[in-house]
Amino acid sequence: MGSDLFGSYAESTCAALFVASISSFGSNHDFTAMSYPLITSSMGIVVSLITTIFATDVFEIKKLLGIAIGIHSSIFELKSRGRTEYYTSNAYSSPVQDVADSCRTGATTNVIFGLALGYNSVIIPIFAIATSIYMSFRLAAMYGIAMAALGILSTIATGLAIDAYGPISDNAGGIAEMAGMSHSIRERTDALDAAGNTTAAIGKGFAIGSAALVFLALFGAYVSRAGIEASAVLKMVEEVCRQFNSIQGLMEGTSKPDYANCVKISTDASLREMIPPSALVMLTPLIVGVLGGSLVSGVQVAISASNTGGAWDNAKKYIEAGASEHVKSLGPKGSDCHKAAVIGDTIVDPLKDTSGPSFNIHIKLMTVESWVFAPFFAAHGGLLFKVL
Repeated sequence: MGSDLFGSYAESTCAALFVASISSFGSNHDFTAMSYPLITSSMGIVVSLITTIFATDVFEIKKLLGIAIGIHSSIFELKSRGRTEYYTSNAYSSPVQDVADSCRTGATTNVIFGLALGYNSVIIPIFAIATSIYMSFRLAAMYGIAMAALGILSTIATGLAIDAYGPISDNAGGIAEMAGMSHSIRERTDALDAAGNTTAAIGKGFAIGSAALVFLALFGAYVSRAGIEASAVLKMVEEVCRQFNSIQGLMEGTSKPDYANCVKISTDASLREMIPPSALVMLTPLIVGVLGGSLVSGVQVAISASNTGGAWDNAKKYIEAGASEHVKSLGPKGSDCHKAAVIGDTIVDPLKDTSGPSFNIHIKLMTVESWVFAPFFAAHGGLLFKVL
């Protein structure tokens, strides 16, 4: 993510300078509008250096709350940060704990609940980005949008520190375990690792949101109804459990189960929920264009992948901690519930560290490529329109 943030930082600076050079802001040739982005970047670096003075190890961190206070006081980004923390931190009663609860019925429901959680977490960040774009455009048109992106990225040093926090704490925990250090040290590294998963998701949202502002990647927002699939799976599990409890001889194989009711649950859910994704796939390119459709979808998929990964990872750590009565009811480490959480945790790294960031890079690459070929399309027209 470091190279991605640096790329967004350079591109947002270039965008602001380019818009300032061709807009009415620079008509007097006093270079005020062109100097402002450079001043903003410079001040951001200075502020980031000053904040390092307040980073100290004098006070011992014993709880996750101590880290959260530092995060709250040092980060200023899109409103989506708070939502990301809510969906990826186990300090709240929901939804990470709901993901842990879904492990009661196996790994399948854990995976589906995690994916549904990620899709649901997209809604508010997308509206936050859309609001930022609208307000920036109302204040200073395209120049305002470019400056909004640069303002977010001006404190890139803090963003990079947040992004690096997760892997450092994770590796520290691995070293402590391999070295056979005391259990108290491992508990502290686990708390740091749990906080690191949240900060990593925040850092990825930071990069995705800034990229969306830089390239005007967001043309609209869709309201996901994901989570219906998870409820359908739960209904299926409950129906199977009901039949085992009510039909005599079903476990022994002497009686036949009620196949029709199970088929009805899955068929109704599949037919009902195929309409929104089908409409999204077919209508998005027609409404906003192929480029616009990929941008709108890519931002949302990238955010959901990041949040889903953080939720799965922290759900496993939540079960392993066993710090509350609710966790103890799920079972100890090594139980079936914990095994289901471990299976979900195996999907975490490829999803939040590979798939999610790759969408962000893909979005920017498509936009930069379209800008490069813009003179060709302006002179000769789009290839698609020639075919049609």
